[in-house]
Amino acid sequence: MISDIWQFINVKTFILLFHFFCFLSFASASVLKWEELTELPAPDGLDENIGVAGPFVGVHNDALIVAGGANFPDKPLWETDKVWHDRIYVLSKQSDGNYVWQNGGKLDKPIAYGSSVSTSNGVLCIGGDDSKKVYTDVFMLSWNAKDKKLSKKEMPSLPGPVAYGSAAIHNNTVYLVAGQSGKKLGTATNKVWTLNLSEAENSKWKPLPEVPWKSRAFLQVATQHNGYDDCIYVIGGRQQDGDRVNFFSDVWEYNLSTKEWRERKQSPSPIMAGTAIGFSQSHVAVLGGADGSLWGKEDDLRDDHPGFPKKTFLYHTITNTWIEAGTSPANHVTTVPVEWNNSLIIASGEIRPRVRSATIWKVTPTPIQKGFGLINYIVLIVYLLIMVGVGFYFAGRNKGTDDFFRGGKRMVWWAAGCSIFATMLSSLTFTGLPGKAYATDWVYFVANMMIPVVAFIAVYIALPFYRKIDATSAYEYLEKRFNRNVRMLGSGFFTLFHIFRMAVVMSLTGLALASATPLTPYQSVIVMGVLSIIYCALGGIEAVIWTDTIQTIVLLGGAIIAFFMLMSGVEGGFDGFLSIAGDADKFRLANYNWDITSAQVAIWVIILGAFAQHVSGYTADQSVVQRYMTTPDEKTAAKSIWTNAFLSVVASVLFFGLGAALFAFYVSHPEKLDPTIKTDQIFPLFIANEMPVGLAGLIVAGIFAAAQSTVSTSMNSTATTLVTDFMKPLKMGDNSDDYYLKWARRLTVVMGFLGTAFGLFFLDPDIESLFDEFIRIVGLILGMLGGIFLLGVLSKRAHATGAFIGCLGGTVVVLYVWRMTEITSYFYPFASVGSCLLIGWIASFLPVREKQNTDGLTIYSLRDN
Repeated sequence: MISDIWQFINVKTFILLFHFFCFLSFASASVLKWEELTELPAPDGLDENIGVAGPFVGVHNDALIVAGGANFPDKPLWETDKVWHDRIYVLSKQSDGNYVWQNGGKLDKPIAYGSSVSTSNGVLCIGGDDSKKVYTDVFMLSWNAKDKKLSKKEMPSLPGPVAYGSAAIHNNTVYLVAGQSGKKLGTATNKVWTLNLSEAENSKWKPLPEVPWKSRAFLQVATQHNGYDDCIYVIGGRQQDGDRVNFFSDVWEYNLSTKEWRERKQSPSPIMAGTAIGFSQSHVAVLGGADGSLWGKEDDLRDDHPGFPKKTFLYHTITNTWIEAGTSPANHVTTVPVEWNNSLIIASGEIRPRVRSATIWKVTPTPIQKGFGLINYIVLIVYLLIMVGVGFYFAGRNKGTDDFFRGGKRMVWWAAGCSIFATMLSSLTFTGLPGKAYATDWVYFVANMMIPVVAFIAVYIALPFYRKIDATSAYEYLEKRFNRNVRMLGSGFFTLFHIFRMAVVMSLTGLALASATPLTPYQSVIVMGVLSIIYCALGGIEAVIWTDTIQTIVLLGGAIIAFFMLMSGVEGGFDGFLSIAGDADKFRLANYNWDITSAQVAIWVIILGAFAQHVSGYTADQSVVQRYMTTPDEKTAAKSIWTNAFLSVVASVLFFGLGAALFAFYVSHPEKLDPTIKTDQIFPLFIANEMPVGLAGLIVAGIFAAAQSTVSTSMNSTATTLVTDFMKPLKMGDNSDDYYLKWARRLTVVMGFLGTAFGLFFLDPDIESLFDEFIRIVGLILGMLGGIFLLGVLSKRAHATGAFIGCLGGTVVVLYVWRMTEITSYFYPFASVGSCLLIGWIASFLPVREKQNTDGLTIYSLRDN
């Protein structure tokens, strides 16, 4: 059987290892890559298009729409009047990759200097002016790609005339910062209007509460996530103040969750009429703008005007820092930037007073990470080969299913404890927790402090039950307490959960590793899956536990080294770390509110959710319970649980500390932030770019280690439940131990390939938090197992019918909470466990003919014994 498995996977394995050596990459050092995409086509009867300022710009149905605008078409340039236009240009991308201009027709009237946002239904065009007045008109331009026609739809008018403002959209609600109400700068306002496009067509624009900043026009607006919530950012602008004009550098953040404004760090220079847009998960790019340095000198300079400054800037919303992002080929102002096909588009605009440009620029953020290097690859590959070697070493020690599933009950307590620790925390701890603490604070730290609390329940309630019945599968208890159908239900839930868990862990880890190595997320998932299959299928639970122990050492050791490296790079060292992180409230441990929907999760939600999550994991999750049964006796099993509790506390302090340290480091060095990464990739980014050669390879190995701990455990434990809870009770095959051992190995491979396949399918680069996604999966599936277990342990009345109804009702409740409410995902485990337990207990009042055997199977009889 071993040779069959090896022949099945060895070719792919060596191909992957070869790629490890050969796939070396060195990224570009530039932050933004500028390319000239095309130019506006020449209008009828003219040889060229000189471009326009103030057009409506947006993207709909994979087409770029540029409408209206104004310019100075006649010469001499400084002695002619501005002309407003009504032409609509539509740029579509063809199947061969080429771009073609389409005829979009004309607007109802020449108009420019309004605001526009791209929506799923079209480009919403808001306000604007012409040579005589400012308008309240709002309309939607929609492109029909099939018929190649543009349609226009009237939308609710503004409460008052608006031009020279800016707008953004979030969750189908438009936020308009009004700008001017008249033709003069002195009419600038500080009004903000919103329009919910999801409401009925008779909806109206609504004002936001009074804003704290001064009236202005020619400002920039962008949306972005700040680590906690989605926000609207208002940047710069200018204001008429008597005979003076004030140029603004201030930045204001409006939190869409808390509905509050706060001032953020000023831009390096005033920015007016610029092009600001949020991209990736935490950056706002300012790709151009006037700074007022040559204000009032236009008539003197005329054709000698050098143009608007070509500096570009990046603002990072989490660290609240600005950096210069290089220079642009030509600074286009008074136009609207849009995102199209993963690039930022700057369409036409003004490059100096009275001069426009017809160029359409494509701006692509580029990674700044360094090459991973051959030495790092050698370190990583040696580690991975050691893990495979462990599997071969233990392959010959598996004489039967008891060896394969329980290690013959000969595991030492500290290794079993390390295995529980490595299994429960996984790579989501190594990357997700530092990423979460970096983006937010230490609020989730309290959740991990529930592990020692739940350890008491595991040691004094769950462990005695499982040791008493000498369980191989945790769900043997459910058959003894209820019946075989409940056992199979619980085992089925567990198997489903761990297939998804493998997929989630591998996919999210693959995404995180993409910022640390040149491997793509797909390649990382395949490497993790295939190597885990090898040593898990060959060596059984002993191989899993000993590799988990090695991986625990690598994981914690690598994290400690990284922490000291971070301290050496923070301005002011350890004291600077405490000061920077403390000033940003990164050490906050609790949010005191009663809002169950808030992204700033309340302390009571954390406690309830974490308690339910860990109770489910440490009492009803086969991957953990299986470790309880690998030690010689109950006393040593209890030691393994306490070992895990101790390691969990140490790791929590370490990984949350890493998150705060990463924040302090990148506040000190904002130029080192990679604008292309996701928030959860911040620790791998530091590893790849800042760690010494060799150490980087070791810590990347730690990330692989953490993921493989979880994946290998899931493979072995699902194979255990499938054999123990389905094949053996149903007497499948020849009912011999050798037969079940062969199937245990086969099922390990099958589960591994299923998890890997789903991991490839689940790859989603738009996930904002690895940790939050994992909590959501736990609540949706694992909570049911915890609810059924607690129902059997806590209620002497509970019966099998009640357990089935409780499980069904709990599933309905948690699915409703997930799909129909905005309740934070951290509450899902409690909703799942609590609803299953409560509904099951109530349903157990129903009269049934089932005979219940509760002797020694509830907390009451356990206490009596």
